[in-house]
Amino acid sequence: MTEATFDRHMLEALVCPMTQRALDYDPEKQELVSRAAGLAFPIRDGIPIMLIDEARKLKD
Repeated sequence: MTEATFDRHMLEALVCPMTQRALDYDPEKQELVSRAAGLAFPIRDGIPIMLIDEARKLKD
């Protein structure tokens, strides 16, 4: 089974739903990272899950 890949061009259109700031793509963890909010949003089957409740809190 092949894992869907994230379209990096989509990153230009996405912003953090909490801060409205830019996101960084972490290909190893398949996450979009908002350093400003301290959250990492998962990418599942190539689709970013931009829900605050689904985000992982980054370590301090």
